[in-house]
Amino acid sequence: MADEDQTVRIDGTLKFPPVAGSLEPPTQGDPGRRRLLKRGLIGAGAVVGALALLYGVDLLLSQGALPRGTTVAGVDVGGLSRADAEQRLHSALDARIAQPLKVRAGDVDTTLDAKSAGLAADWPATLDQAGEQPLNPFVRLVSFFDRRESPFVSKVDESALDKALQGLKVDRDPIEGTIRFDGTTPTAVNPQSGQRLDGAAARRAVVDNWIGGAPVTLPVASASPKVSADAVREAVENYAKPAVSGPVTVKGDGKDATLQPATIAAALGFSPGDNGKLAPKLDHGKVVEALKPQLASTEQQGKDAQVVIEGDKPVVKPSADGRGVDWDKSLAGLPDLLSHKDNRVVTATYAKQPAKLTTEQATQLGVKEIVGEFTTGGFAADSGVNIRVVAEKVNGAVVKPGETFSLNGYTGPRTAKQGYVEAGIIENGAPGTAVGGGISQFATTLYNASYFAGMADAGHTEHSYYISRYPAAREATVFQNPDGSSVIDLKFTNDGPTGIAIQTIWTPQNITVRLWGVKRYQVESVPGERTNFVEPQPRPGPAHNCHASNGGPGFTATDTRVIKDLTGREVSRHTRKKVYDPAPKITCG
Repeated sequence: MADEDQTVRIDGTLKFPPVAGSLEPPTQGDPGRRRLLKRGLIGAGAVVGALALLYGVDLLLSQGALPRGTTVAGVDVGGLSRADAEQRLHSALDARIAQPLKVRAGDVDTTLDAKSAGLAADWPATLDQAGEQPLNPFVRLVSFFDRRESPFVSKVDESALDKALQGLKVDRDPIEGTIRFDGTTPTAVNPQSGQRLDGAAARRAVVDNWIGGAPVTLPVASASPKVSADAVREAVENYAKPAVSGPVTVKGDGKDATLQPATIAAALGFSPGDNGKLAPKLDHGKVVEALKPQLASTEQQGKDAQVVIEGDKPVVKPSADGRGVDWDKSLAGLPDLLSHKDNRVVTATYAKQPAKLTTEQATQLGVKEIVGEFTTGGFAADSGVNIRVVAEKVNGAVVKPGETFSLNGYTGPRTAKQGYVEAGIIENGAPGTAVGGGISQFATTLYNASYFAGMADAGHTEHSYYISRYPAAREATVFQNPDGSSVIDLKFTNDGPTGIAIQTIWTPQNITVRLWGVKRYQVESVPGERTNFVEPQPRPGPAHNCHASNGGPGFTATDTRVIKDLTGREVSRHTRKKVYDPAPKITCG
């Protein structure tokens, strides 16, 4: 027989051992215990019935009202009717909706305008969600003691929201570290991280949180620089400082050149390398600019072939090859050499330098006859000096088939160093002077020669004010900055199958430009009537060096170029229109 503290199965029933302080499950053979169980069940039923009655009453009483304990965007609307809840939400949230939405993306704090970003409240949907009565008894019981946040539903114009997010200017590329030289002293410039807005996640963050009243955090992805700050400092110590520790000697044929630390510092730059370190970048142009004059006497200059006119006949002047420093080969080992403080010597490598236009090439250009020419005159003596200098420079220039001739590009800087002098110009409608004045007359003459040769116009600009010695709407001006950079240029393209040689003939009275090649066209200029005249207005001149002027009227002019082949068949017709400003009347004193 089993002990009393064990459970024993008897006739399919279980007998539980007695436990101190507990009720022993009643058995069929224990009437007292059966009565106790019956009373317990009746009591439990009464409790359940009471709870069910309470649940039903609560459910009936809450019909037509929002569930107890409900909040929307932090606003308590529990127990209110739908109309009252909407009114309370408007009172609490309308001002919040109208305020700029504060957002933070990485290290950028800014704002969004909800309306411009396509955000608006969907009040019916918001109240529908808030008004759903919970049927779970436990949930309804908990609602007496807790709050339930119901979602605020938004209307979203996604395209407007995307546009607004893109306009936040959150994205920032990482800034790579580098090395800056103050004279010959290198200084580390530390890198800075960048960031990129996560568009999809940012859109979700705004839609979910814009009504909450607190700043919205927009997710960003960090963009790291390729080179660390430690790598920058390492480059300063191991490369930049040795690079400017002393001069570099370049040994030429019979003469040496010296590359000074200041030039090295000015020419030395750094960029991220593939190995996570800074890689030095040497500006060969600056290095060559410093070394070339020092080794110029060791080089032999070459000469391009020219087509010159002798006795009204084109003659090819032969080319000559030169011998000079091959700077690419000579400087190839310089970047590695700069990391050392000792044995800083480079040996210059010399190479043959062929002419850009050889004798054979010039002969094959087929230049044999005048294809276009033009003459202008009436210039002052000082302007005549500049016209002569530029004419001598351009005389003999060759334009190969398919090439474009640029007057500014061919002459280079036109300064006193090249022999130009101060001469008259028109500046803002008033007479003035400048070094190189008068070059526009040569430009007009060259333009007209190319015009009648049938060359393709590759870009020209007329004067702002009409000058009577030039054909209206068929003239050109040029201008350069003091450093020789082009501002207003004259260009034409040789679109024919043979070459073009430029001949210039200067006299103290006039300048003639002839283009030689193989004649393909007959060209006619058809000037239009001048219209829309505008009278000049008076204007006081400068206090110093004033030149009085009667001015001149402004007007509109046209010119039509008609190109025909040698049989007289029209090939093309083009009209150019020019509106000339009135030149003001300048009064002095």
